[in-house]
Amino acid sequence: MSLGSIPGLWTYYTRRLRERTASAVTAPVRFPRFFVTSPAPCPYLPGKTERKVFTELKGPHAEELNDALGRIGFRRSQTVAYRPSCLDCRACVSVRVVAGEFAPSSTQRRNMKRNSDLVVTECRPWATTEQFDLLQRYLGARHPGGGMAAMDEIDYADMVEHTSVSSFVVEYREPSEDGRPGRLVGACLTDRQGDGLSMIYSFYDPEHEARTGLGNYIILDHIQRAAESGLPYVYLGYWVEGSQRMQYKVRYRPLERLGPDGWRRFSEEQQAALIAAAAEQRGAAAVDGGTKDGAPGGQHQYKIA
Repeated sequence: MSLGSIPGLWTYYTRRLRERTASAVTAPVRFPRFFVTSPAPCPYLPGKTERKVFTELKGPHAEELNDALGRIGFRRSQTVAYRPSCLDCRACVSVRVVAGEFAPSSTQRRNMKRNSDLVVTECRPWATTEQFDLLQRYLGARHPGGGMAAMDEIDYADMVEHTSVSSFVVEYREPSEDGRPGRLVGACLTDRQGDGLSMIYSFYDPEHEARTGLGNYIILDHIQRAAESGLPYVYLGYWVEGSQRMQYKVRYRPLERLGPDGWRRFSEEQQAALIAAAAEQRGAAAVDGGTKDGAPGGQHQYKIA
């Protein structure tokens, strides 16, 4: 696939080339090569076929490339950046929260207050058995038939540790009284990009009797974390209108979506209507046999011949 066929990327790399030339740097700019996966059943919309365009994230400029691709709708899975490139469908839409202007709803404020006692720690991208056990419980309860359900501990370690960019794992633990780390109830693999935080994959204890809304709290915490760091956005991956399990993303305001003309903010009326529609469907996707949005893994689909 040619570089010029990826909107926005040709502009970025020609600018980088001019910068290199102007600064008399003789090292060549290595343009990335893009590939397309084989068609496969869509995990979000019944009867649809999924196809992705992808490239490898490697070399000394992997982080810079990941930043550029993130701005035009790509997601990272280990050392690969990908985005949907389906022939007959454009339903997958990249969305991001404007962190500095985030206005929590009354429900979100109650969630933040209810879970404010959690001990939140930013950890290096190193997989642990405790994290994997929590992931297994989460997948078994929420995505029992998804592509990640068969992951073993080595697969999970690959998901977390095989990164060529600035990544970390945010852990959410209950407070303890003896000084030891408390019970792990949530975690999120996150990338720090030049313009925001990209939530690669989050998981939590779905059957915690005393806490509700842990998944939402992890997003709320990332929004606050980005705002406090001066980062403008939190990237939530893809939103698919018509896919029930994607509708939770419209609850975070203000929200921007990526279209042919770049990033555009949902109007207040648009987002209010989407939130109301999502509320009517709430609970229908509590247990989901499919794959969660942005799910890493399944690296076999990114084989390069």
